[in-house]
Amino acid sequence: MNDDFRSTGTASANASTKAAAGGTRKSSAKPARSRSREFALQALYQFIVGRNEATDIDVFTRDLSGFHKADAAHYDALFFGCTEQAATLDSMIAPKLDRSFAEISPVEHAIMWIGAYEMQHCLDVPWRVVLNECIELAKDFGGTDGHKYVNAVLNGLAPELRRAEVSADRQSGRAK
Repeated sequence: MNDDFRSTGTASANASTKAAAGGTRKSSAKPARSRSREFALQALYQFIVGRNEATDIDVFTRDLSGFHKADAAHYDALFFGCTEQAATLDSMIAPKLDRSFAEISPVEHAIMWIGAYEMQHCLDVPWRVVLNECIELAKDFGGTDGHKYVNAVLNGLAPELRRAEVSADRQSGRAK
């Protein structure tokens, strides 16, 4: 298995650096679902970059420190849902991009998969929560302004995937 994610300036190291510099949330204060998104992101990174088998990545990810504090069912839904529906997710995301997937960071690509999948399949999570969680992932693990790009893409998808919810929030003034 490819350990690149953990050993090459990866999400884990990046998160530690940002946390030490006053990152968005302390690890100990993160809800289980937020943790599950982080582990899904790490696993999806290995899927995209390392081209490893999903089952191998899953075994590796579940063995990482802190996984026991994550919502394993949500992680399963995100990781396996995104890997199984990668082509479908890319076809939904692509029209919102101003560049090719080859020009997008694999971290931000994985975050967009998580956001699109969660908006489409995890209807118990409000769309604004999905959007905010993905922005936080991009701030913690992505490039300097990656969160702005993730925000723009997912904000563009939200009215398509959660039409009634987005419309209601916009009419009430809770969303732009």
